[in-house]
Amino acid sequence: MEQRRLGRTDVQVSALCLGTMTYGEQNSEAEGHAQMDLALEKGINFFDAAELYPIPPRKETQGRTERIIGSWFKKTGNRDKVIMATKTVGRTDMDWFRENGEKGRLTRAQIEFAVDRSLKNLQTDYIDLYQIHWPDRTVSGFGSNPTRWVDVAPAEEENSIQSTLEVLSDLVKAGKVRHIGVSNESAWGTMRFVTGSEGHDVPRVASIQNAYSLVNRTFETGLAEVARREDVGLLAYSVLAQGYLTGKYRNGALPAGARKTLFDRLQRYEHPRTIEAVDAYLDLAKDAGLDPSQMSIAFALSRSFVTSVILGATRIDQLETDIGAAELTLSSDVLEKIDALHQEFGNPAP
Repeated sequence: MEQRRLGRTDVQVSALCLGTMTYGEQNSEAEGHAQMDLALEKGINFFDAAELYPIPPRKETQGRTERIIGSWFKKTGNRDKVIMATKTVGRTDMDWFRENGEKGRLTRAQIEFAVDRSLKNLQTDYIDLYQIHWPDRTVSGFGSNPTRWVDVAPAEEENSIQSTLEVLSDLVKAGKVRHIGVSNESAWGTMRFVTGSEGHDVPRVASIQNAYSLVNRTFETGLAEVARREDVGLLAYSVLAQGYLTGKYRNGALPAGARKTLFDRLQRYEHPRTIEAVDAYLDLAKDAGLDPSQMSIAFALSRSFVTSVILGATRIDQLETDIGAAELTLSSDVLEKIDALHQEFGNPAP
């Protein structure tokens, strides 16, 4: 498994990262443990979680994902073999993340509470990469939606990026967090985090976790240059378009146990133009003799601004297929055809 440097740190992470947001909802504790066993066996040393998980977020299940990872650490003693990433929620009206029923905000007290609870859930003394799941400021879309601008009023009592950096800096100094990252961020927000560390005794962001797939390459507009020039590499999520680029939902199929079947939360992939684009990429994979999941993952891995691709699977056989993408190098012909389809369809599912 290829190892890549995390930002400007001395940490090397696997080019594939194990996503865990299904643990505690679609996956049982035993299934989550089996996935982590397989990932480590295949050379994946990078796991990603969040206090929000599992998905969909619910008061009744919040924190289960981290607790399942923590029980695996305790059972196996493998904590020192894993670069563990997790996240704190950003601004949200969901009020079950804090004991006093506060709505989610990036205040000092809330971030400190979130870190301490994640440490307890994960049964560890430190978090390798602690990420802001989405901004505290009001933005147009989840984090940012770079396909269009929507005017939104600034949030009342907005917690500044600089104040967030100061809290994270104290957590690093306390030894609770090793490195920091952002998620669902815009180019402006990422640069404010970068410049906020210059000349100040605060940590530098090492990564940005945003959506990126064949049907959503909006990261390439603005953020890719930031990632390359500032060494804030992308941790790409939803690379399989939440399952659509595997082909399992093709022609309206609803497989048992699939996220769309269970939760009906994937409307962004159901627009006619998006369906046409997905079908075109699936046809390209078939014509090239490639597994569509592996083609999509291998494409993301080939991008110079990507540090790691986060894998999300509910079954072991799915995870094995996805991990196999690490051995796949796409031909120049396939890459040219992918770009031709992108030229035709653009970003139909941002």
